[in-house]
Amino acid sequence: MENTCETASFRKGASYARCVRNRFVRVRTLKEADVSTESPRPAARRTRLTPEREAELYEAVLAILREVGYDALTMDAVATRTHASKATLYRQWKGKPELVVGALRHKKPIKLADIDTGTLRGDLRAMVCEADDEQMAQDAALMRGLGHAIHANPDLHRALRELLIEPEAEGLRAMLRRAVERGEIAADNPATDFVAHMMLGAFMTRPLVEDRPADAAYLVRYLDAVVLPALGV
Repeated sequence: MENTCETASFRKGASYARCVRNRFVRVRTLKEADVSTESPRPAARRTRLTPEREAELYEAVLAILREVGYDALTMDAVATRTHASKATLYRQWKGKPELVVGALRHKKPIKLADIDTGTLRGDLRAMVCEADDEQMAQDAALMRGLGHAIHANPDLHRALRELLIEPEAEGLRAMLRRAVERGEIAADNPATDFVAHMMLGAFMTRPLVEDRPADAAYLVRYLDAVVLPALGV
C-alpha cells in the first residue's frame, strides 16, 4: 500500500512540475516573439549645431579669451556663458584647443587684397582705417589673450598665422608689388621686407608702451612718420 501511495504522489508531483515548466516555456516564447516584432531603435546621432548657435559659441570663446587669456579659459566658463552643456561642447570639439582654433578659424579677417586706391600711401591709409577702433582694440586684446600659449600649442599658432597674420601680410605684399610696378618705390628697397613687421609692431606695442590701443589715427601718423619714409615715399 505504501509503495502505491508513494508512486501516486510522485506521479502527481511530476505532472505538476511538467505543467509549470511548459507554462514557463510558453511565456518565454511569447516574449521572444514580441521582442522580435519590435522595430529596431535608431542609433543615437550627433546633434549638429545651427550656424547661428555655432557663431554664438565662437563669439563667447573669443570674448572670454580676450578677458582672461588662453590658460584661464575653461570649458565650464564657455558652457556657463552660452547656456550650453559641457557634453555638447565635447561632442562638437574634443577639448579647449580644438574649440579655440575653431573660433579663430570662424573669425573672418579683413581682405586687404580688395584695397587698391592707385597709390601706396592711399592703400596703406585705407588698410589702417578699414577696421573701426573698437574692432582693433578687440583684436589687440585677442592677441594678448593668446599670449605664450601660441608658442606652446602648434594648432593655435597655425590658426593665428593663417587667419590673422598671413592674410594681412599677403595684402601688404600685394600693395608693395603694385607700388613697385607704378614706380613709387624701388624694387630693391630693403625696407619692403619689414613693412609687415613694422605695422604689427606698432599695433602690438602701443598698448604696452603708452597703455592705449593703436587706433586708426595713431597708425596713420605712424605710416607718415616711419613706414612711408623708410620706403622712400
